[in-house]
Amino acid sequence: MDKRAIVMGIAFALMWSSAFTSARVIVAQASPLASLSLRFFISGLIGIMIAKWLGQSFDLTRNQWRATFIFGIFQNALYLGLNFVAMQTIEASLASIIASSMPLMVAFAGWIVFRDKLAPLALIGLIAGFVGVSLIMGLRLSGGADLMGLALCVAGALALTVATLSVRGASEGGNVMMVVGLQMIVGAVALGVASYFTEDIQVTMSASLILAFVYTTLVPGLAATFVWFQLVNRIGAIKAATFHFLNPFFGVLIAAILLGEAMSLLDFVGVGIITAGILAVQLSKSKT
Repeated sequence: MDKRAIVMGIAFALMWSSAFTSARVIVAQASPLASLSLRFFISGLIGIMIAKWLGQSFDLTRNQWRATFIFGIFQNALYLGLNFVAMQTIEASLASIIASSMPLMVAFAGWIVFRDKLAPLALIGLIAGFVGVSLIMGLRLSGGADLMGLALCVAGALALTVATLSVRGASEGGNVMMVVGLQMIVGAVALGVASYFTEDIQVTMSASLILAFVYTTLVPGLAATFVWFQLVNRIGAIKAATFHFLNPFFGVLIAAILLGEAMSLLDFVGVGIITAGILAVQLSKSKT
């Protein structure tokens, strides 16, 4: 792994983790599902235009169309939709910590469902990661965190796990940016329908809302996706996934700096345990 790959990996982790803080700003001033649907619609159109500019087409392989719809529904509509709704009542740092446990859920599901062999290091990482998540969730519940919001975040992480396990071969046949753009449009449509039936759309216009919306659309939405694909192409998916271990730390740090969310010593202990658990799981995959 060269220096450029390291910089790209850290940049991706920063952008991905910052999305929870900007989302927290958005949902405090606008209906969550409607705003997320609009964000994906804009990001999707930009992605498709970039794909056409790069000479890509709508002629996708069967696996790519499958990836487009699965990711559009499970990642964009369910994972992010549930997190946006949840962050109306829970802190961005807690949402980012739960979402960061996705690599642990993927490894656990692969072990239980697909009978993947786990190295001793991976098993230790799984146990440590789930202990860390349980510690933080217990602390927040005892501190009065909203149980429904917490449950929505867990359900969102499970939806992302399903998407990650279900989609393979999305990059086969080229047209990767077209897949990125189209799966965002799928998410936008699904979220738009959900918003129509469940929300009374309300918006409080402000400079912070506009800034957070533009940032979320362009940086975590498009830039992070682009950097991720470039990183995977450079060093492979397994090594690239190692950078997920930075997400719990960055998510908590950014929320504390920009939103002033308080963190106790035990919270930081829990984040450290989760970070170590994710790193252990990913390093075991890399060695394999």
